[in-house]
Amino acid sequence: MSLPDAKTLYAVVEGTWPAASKRSLGAWTIRLGGSGGSRVSAATADQPVTDADLPKAEAAMRDAGQIPLFMIREGDDALDAMLAAHGYAIKDPVNIYAAPVAAVATRRPPPVTTFDVWPPLAAQVEIWAAGGVGPGRIAVMDRARHPKTTILGRLNDRPAGTVFIGTAGNCAMIHALEIAAADRRQGLARFMTQAGAFWAQAQGMEFLTLLTTQANAGANALYTSLGMTLVGKYHYRTLTE
Repeated sequence: MSLPDAKTLYAVVEGTWPAASKRSLGAWTIRLGGSGGSRVSAATADQPVTDADLPKAEAAMRDAGQIPLFMIREGDDALDAMLAAHGYAIKDPVNIYAAPVAAVATRRPPPVTTFDVWPPLAAQVEIWAAGGVGPGRIAVMDRARHPKTTILGRLNDRPAGTVFIGTAGNCAMIHALEIAAADRRQGLARFMTQAGAFWAQAQGMEFLTLLTTQANAGANALYTSLGMTLVGKYHYRTLTE
């Protein structure tokens, strides 16, 4: 079974973590994120652009109260170089992982460790908030189309972790996996990822996919150990304002 490529998964990112609004502006797609993070706030180039196209995109983002931010996907080398020449710095290089759902859904987590929950419980919202996932990102989850869910993780008889899972096409994508500080390094992230794979399998999804920053060594090691494959990358370019 061939894994989805980076181009396919860029569309899955957009489908499972949707912007508050987006519009075409010449060669650009402008996204308004509503405090939902970089994924829903970054502009992309849909065709080759030049220096003359840049001010239009910058103005559109500034007019919406956003700092100019661009997503650089595979094949965007010319855009990347142009933005670098205009003083844009690299932000958050990201790895994209994928695996057949069946390759991750191999062993169910221990009883009463994980639960499929929609809408998320107040305890999950609190865990997210403690990890910097605020109302803007919760609103993104609300916007995402069904089927979708969250996984509540429990350790020591208390809520200890949470993650959102959306679907697009034949892919489920994990977002915003957060473990409470006191409950880290106890295997809960693995259990929750595996639970997500079983949920995705029940929805008829073929692939489990996810994103993590390249700097997050622990997460990259976890997903590799689960048999997931690095299938693509992207990063952002932004101005410091």
